[in-house]
Amino acid sequence: MTTYVLICFIVFLAGFTQGLSGFGSILLSLPLLTIFLDIKTVIPLVALMAFFITVILFVQLRKHLDWKKIYPLFIGAAPGIPLGVYFLKKLDKDIIQWILGVTLVAYSLYSLFFRSSYKPMRTAWGYLFGFLSGCLGGALSAAGPPVIVYTSLQNWSKDTIKVTLQGFFLVSGVIVIFFQALNGLTTALVIRYFLVSLPFLVLGTLTGSLFYGKIPEEHYKKLILLLLAFLGCFMIYRAA
Repeated sequence: MTTYVLICFIVFLAGFTQGLSGFGSILLSLPLLTIFLDIKTVIPLVALMAFFITVILFVQLRKHLDWKKIYPLFIGAAPGIPLGVYFLKKLDKDIIQWILGVTLVAYSLYSLFFRSSYKPMRTAWGYLFGFLSGCLGGALSAAGPPVIVYTSLQNWSKDTIKVTLQGFFLVSGVIVIFFQALNGLTTALVIRYFLVSLPFLVLGTLTGSLFYGKIPEEHYKKLILLLLAFLGCFMIYRAA
């Protein structure tokens, strides 16, 4: 019983975080859930959670979607996802989380305190960032960081950034879930945990979305960078 209560609480926080910022549900819930659940159960569980959150947010912001901003990320992610899933059972996840955590913290601090302006990245970079996201999505169900960095470097509105993230997460999430199920990772226990926590997932996402509407445009990118730094520190702590 205690396990289900903890899962529901963490799922609510994950939904709130992504509803507020457009990302973070996996990077928040993954290290917390692994405290009392097996990593091989957590990874497919958070993939299902993140996909459901993404569907809700995508529907809310679909009118701001521009597929031309997303397709380079899709194309890059396609070969990365199966590669990440293949190495899921072989990689040292602590090393990956440590490197990713340090990278996120360094990027966030640099952007917050030293970068005075943002020069939009060329579309070609989207293929590389998409590939890196695909690899992380397949291996850790955490495709977000590279794409979040890519969108934060563009001169886009907060709605465009958020819906671009959801569009990418929607398609990549389907692919990740498919390959995880194909490899026998999406078990009956995973489905049970997901269904029990689903109402809390919806509640957290809608609550976060409500607060998102109150964030001024000029403060949104700072919020993204602060959350990236926090999540980076969390990943370093879990990997240490």
